[in-house]
Amino acid sequence: MKRSFLFLQGVCSPFFASLADRLVADGYRVYKINFNAGDLLYWGARPAWNYRGDLSGLRDFLDEKWRRHGVTDQILFGDRRPIHRPAIDHASSVGIRSHVFEEGYLRPCWVTLEREGVNGHSLLPRDPDWFQSVGERLPDYGNGEPFASPFRIRAAHDAAYHVAGIANPILFNRYRTHAPVNAAVEYAGYIRRFTMLRWRKPQDAALIDALVERRAPFYLLPLQLNSDAQIRDHCRFEDMNGVMEFVMASFALHAPAAARLVIKNHPLDAGLIDYRRVITGLEKKFALSGRIDYLESGDLDKLLSFARGVVTVNSTLGFLSVGMGCPTVTLSDPIYNLPGLTFQGPLDDFWQDDGKPEAELFRCFRNTVIHTTQVNGGFYSRAGIRMAVNNCRRLLEPERSPLDELL
Repeated sequence: MKRSFLFLQGVCSPFFASLADRLVADGYRVYKINFNAGDLLYWGARPAWNYRGDLSGLRDFLDEKWRRHGVTDQILFGDRRPIHRPAIDHASSVGIRSHVFEEGYLRPCWVTLEREGVNGHSLLPRDPDWFQSVGERLPDYGNGEPFASPFRIRAAHDAAYHVAGIANPILFNRYRTHAPVNAAVEYAGYIRRFTMLRWRKPQDAALIDALVERRAPFYLLPLQLNSDAQIRDHCRFEDMNGVMEFVMASFALHAPAAARLVIKNHPLDAGLIDYRRVITGLEKKFALSGRIDYLESGDLDKLLSFARGVVTVNSTLGFLSVGMGCPTVTLSDPIYNLPGLTFQGPLDDFWQDDGKPEAELFRCFRNTVIHTTQVNGGFYSRAGIRMAVNNCRRLLEPERSPLDELL
C-alpha cells in the first residue's frame, strides 16, 4: 500500500514544509492539518485542512481524514501537546504510525525522531545489557557534521510564528496554545535577561575559574525550563523551585561539609522567575549560607570536567555529564537513567558516592541512541533544515525502523 503522511503541528520554522516537499518528491502522498495561523504561515500555499473545532472534536476529525485518505503515518513535533495526545493515542489503535520529532537528545548537531513517543514515552529498552550487546556492533557516530545555526534565526522564526498568531481570534478562534506563558510576556523577559547577561557572563566565568583554581569540591544542579514537557509531564516536581528545595534539603543534611552546590540557569530561560531570590530564601531555610553558587551562564564543559557530581531531573545535560565521566543522578527517569550510567540509589546517598559511569557502556548506549533516534541536522537554519530533511529519511521512510531491526 502506498504510504500517506499526515503532518500535524510542527516546530516554528520551515522544517515541516521542507520535509513534506521531500516526501512528495520521493513519491509519497502528503496531507496537513493547520491548527493556528502560525501553522498556516509556515505551510504556505501547499494544500491543507484547517481545524477550527474544539479539542474534544479532534479525534473524530482525524478519524475521518485518516480513513478517507488512507493515511498510514502521521508526523508531529512534541508528543505532549494537547492537540497531539488524542492523535497519538488513537492512531496506534488503528495501525497508523506516529513519527515524533523533538529537540535532540544530543546537542547541538542532532534532532530526535522516534516512532510513537519520545523522552518518557520512548520505545528504547531500559536494559543496559541490551545496549551493550547491540551497541558494540554499531559504528562510532562521533559528534555529527556541524552546521551554522545562529540563535537570531531561531528567534526570528519564533517571533514570526507568534506574530501570525494575531490572526488566531479570526481564523482559529478556538485554538489554545500549549505554552504556559503569553509570547509577549516571554519576549519581554528574554530582552531583559539577555541584556543582563552582558555583565553577568564575566562574573560567572570568574566564579567558575575560582572554583577550579581552589579545587573546591562542588556539585552541579542545572535548571530546566518549567514549560518543558520533561518537567510538566515526566517528573514528580511542579517546577524548578520545588527541585531546588528538594536538592538543597538533601545537600544540607548529607553532602560533605566542604562541598558547594552550583546551580546554573537554563540558557533559554526567559527570566520571569527571580531564581537568585528563591535560592537566597532556601539558603536561609537550610542553613547553607556561603555554600551555594548561582550562575546565569558559564562553560558547561569546564564545569563538568571538575564537578564532583551532577544532579538533574531529566535534562539532556545529564547525557553530556555521563559521557564526560561525571557521576550523575537523575530525579526522574530519562532514557540514560540506566545501571552503570547513573547513580541508582536515593539522592541522600549520592553525595557520598564516587562511582563513575562505565565508559564502554556509554559508548554502546550513545551509538545505539544515535543509530535509532537521532538525525544530524537542525530545525531552524537553512543548512540545518537541509541536513535534517535528508538525514531523517532513513528513520522515517522504511516500514521497519532501525530500532525495530535491532529488537
